[in-house]
Amino acid sequence: MILSLSDWYASMPLFERVYWYIAFPFTIVFIFQVILTLIGGDVDDLDTDSDIDGGVGFQFLTLKNFIAFLTVFSWTGIAGIHSNLGNFLTVVLSVVSGLIMMFIMAYIVYSMSKLTEDGTWKIRNAIYKTGIVYLTIPAKMEGVGKIQIDVQGLKTLDAITNDSAELITGTIVTVVDVNDSDILIVSDSK
Repeated sequence: MILSLSDWYASMPLFERVYWYIAFPFTIVFIFQVILTLIGGDVDDLDTDSDIDGGVGFQFLTLKNFIAFLTVFSWTGIAGIHSNLGNFLTVVLSVVSGLIMMFIMAYIVYSMSKLTEDGTWKIRNAIYKTGIVYLTIPAKMEGVGKIQIDVQGLKTLDAITNDSAELITGTIVTVVDVNDSDILIVSDSK
């Protein structure tokens, strides 16, 4: 078996051998990379590309993308050779296929980075949410009370109202705005 494998390898032209030299190791690394990604042991530590603000930009040239490029490049080349496309067309098709794979992988990582939340609490996220009065809120913005509201977790926040009647403890209210002092402006939800 090993003898026939070495005979097969020795009988192929150098052009095809180069593609096989690339295909074997990079396919193994690519499969290992995919398995690690699927089980959660991602190999991002090998990539040193990062933005100072922690965001992920569109990263085209990374180690993962390079491995994917060489894997797709080599297998496309082998397929081109076996389809009798000719050396020039095989190389062009291989390069284009590898670049497309790099672009797809970079786009997937970029798109996935947009799905994350930064975790920063923003008071404006309370607008149009409902809460419950915790401490009575005087009418006509004559004083500050408090409401409990679920905005990125349950919070007790200062609130005022422009309603003509005070809002007593237990009243369901809707946040209509936030003033410049980061105090919620609420209204009775009746």
